[in-house]
Amino acid sequence: MLQPGDTIGILGGGQLARMLCLAAAPLGLRCHVYAPEADGPAFDVCAARTIATYQDEAALADFASRVAVVTYEFENVPAETAAFLAARVPVRPDPAALARTQDRLVEKTFIRELGLDVPAFAKVDSLVELEAALAAIGRPAVLKTRRFGYDGKGQATIREATDPADAWAAVGEHPSILEAFVPFTREVSVVAARGLDGTVVEFDLCENVHRDHILAETLVPATARPETATAALAAAARIIEALDYVGVLAVEMFVVGEGGAERVLINEIAPRVHNSGHWTIEGAKTSQFAQHVRAVAGWPLGSAERLGRIRMLNLVGPRAEDWPSIAADRSAHLHLYGKGEARPGRKMGHVTYVESVAASEKDRAGASLRMDRPGSI
Repeated sequence: MLQPGDTIGILGGGQLARMLCLAAAPLGLRCHVYAPEADGPAFDVCAARTIATYQDEAALADFASRVAVVTYEFENVPAETAAFLAARVPVRPDPAALARTQDRLVEKTFIRELGLDVPAFAKVDSLVELEAALAAIGRPAVLKTRRFGYDGKGQATIREATDPADAWAAVGEHPSILEAFVPFTREVSVVAARGLDGTVVEFDLCENVHRDHILAETLVPATARPETATAALAAAARIIEALDYVGVLAVEMFVVGEGGAERVLINEIAPRVHNSGHWTIEGAKTSQFAQHVRAVAGWPLGSAERLGRIRMLNLVGPRAEDWPSIAADRSAHLHLYGKGEARPGRKMGHVTYVESVAASEKDRAGASLRMDRPGSI
């Protein structure tokens, strides 16, 4: 168990690392951020920094000597980097869990072997295999690279008129996976934490709205049936326990309707704190970031109790330029990530609205959170 004053090493210097640093400080823990980019948002708030590549073994060894535990803010940390550090200092979550979630084919197979539902999928390593997979799965379908895809990158939708050769070229002819297209009614996620002692704590089911393949809005609680939420939470708990995971992860899911009933299909696992959990900073007794810090430090996990009905909006690209009106809204909790250029598709910040429990009790029948405020997105 880490003691106040100890240092957590974080691989990656983006906004997730920034928020982990901010969550660690009130607990008396320091953060040392390791990243190859010199302008990472986390560098504004960390106690120490190392700017070096993930292949620089001298820099990695020095970093390991200065921290009590290592974690990461993104899932594309090279497996060799994680293994190198794990030989010198505890790495949490374990590199084996990281490796299993870095490859979509391995991940989907793992989930299916747990007895959980996933969309139909097939391995694709060539155009010939893609054509065979389409014959088996049908169209529409989605072709995804097995590694390094996020926010819609490394993906191609194949419809009736799509030439498979064009889709194969669109993903760079990289090893891929073909997945059946899912006619979902909504997208949801579970953000869960598992402590070093095996305790699992889960936040309420989130409902997510994506635009241009990027998360735009999260509503909590999700407008799903109670039995659907229970099934989603149970699935996430089974996954985090099977991975022997320590820390916070998110499980993204589709809700599909079948004859008046609902069920969930697992889309993917994000082995890190997650955008759909940003609402927890103001909307839960313990944020996902503080929960992750507690877990990797070996501390007891905190309460995930929700403090009201929540609406979280991502500020993507130029939408962040509306920050003056958002800051003027006394009901808004504004977070800006300290990034420079507001490029299209770049996550620049987020804003969270929390309707108190007392207020939400007055409108139990409402399926959505009404937040028509000046400056809302």
